[in-house]
Amino acid sequence: MKTRWRIARCGAAALLGLICVARLAGAPASAEKSPWKLLWSDEFNGVDGSPPNLAKWIYDTGGGGWGNKELESYTSRLENVQQRGGNLVITAIREKYIGLDGITRPYTSARLTTKGQFEQAYGRFEARMKLPLGKGIWPAFWMLGANNDAERWPGCGEIDVMENIGEAGHVYSTLHGPGYSGAKGISAPYELPAGEAVNTDFHVYAVEWEPERIRFYLDDRLIVERTPKDLPPGTKWVYDHPFFLILNVAVGGEWPGYPDDTTVFPQSMLVDYVRVYRKDR
Repeated sequence: MKTRWRIARCGAAALLGLICVARLAGAPASAEKSPWKLLWSDEFNGVDGSPPNLAKWIYDTGGGGWGNKELESYTSRLENVQQRGGNLVITAIREKYIGLDGITRPYTSARLTTKGQFEQAYGRFEARMKLPLGKGIWPAFWMLGANNDAERWPGCGEIDVMENIGEAGHVYSTLHGPGYSGAKGISAPYELPAGEAVNTDFHVYAVEWEPERIRFYLDDRLIVERTPKDLPPGTKWVYDHPFFLILNVAVGGEWPGYPDDTTVFPQSMLVDYVRVYRKDR
């Protein structure tokens, strides 16, 4: 489903009318060998209505704002997260929901992570996604340092490959670490080319991470490159250890604001695939 096929005519006269079919998978076609070797992926090709592969993902559940004054309760229900049509579908719903803490909240959604299942330092991390849209809707593809239990945020480091806050033509890529977190994160907005939007088509959001160098991409267009020179004076580069992946759709928060009468529910983020590569040395 995620594989593209190229059909080319063989040029020799004796072979006129025959067709050579070459399978192209993974990275875009190139005369040069790709430097990236696929190590881990989820193509989300499970049976429609099935949960995500729990050998690869775990659920983060609960509410309480998640440090951002969000409004949703994250659940493991199929209503909020399932595989369908070759995609992972995370859906934010407006509904009164009583969480395990006994508190009723006005929205539900889902958040998946690979913590304890898959963690890696360095490489190319990418996801092909179609995003939801609306005031107060906050989809994200991001990474946290796998040492976050011992080294609490932001000391563990955070790499936000993609965040959107209800703007069809903009996404944000951000680093958070000790001394440059929250509103002080080192962020780069990216404006999509005219005629493109995050909610009308799939786009590939990626980060290429090397020692002391992190590059963010949208559809292989470079958004920004970060190095230790971009950090505030006296702060530390904390991107030298394994990180795990996170996919979620939050509702509300201090940064995106909160839903209003213009916000339509339900809102779904579709994830075609997530793939992780390492340099083929």
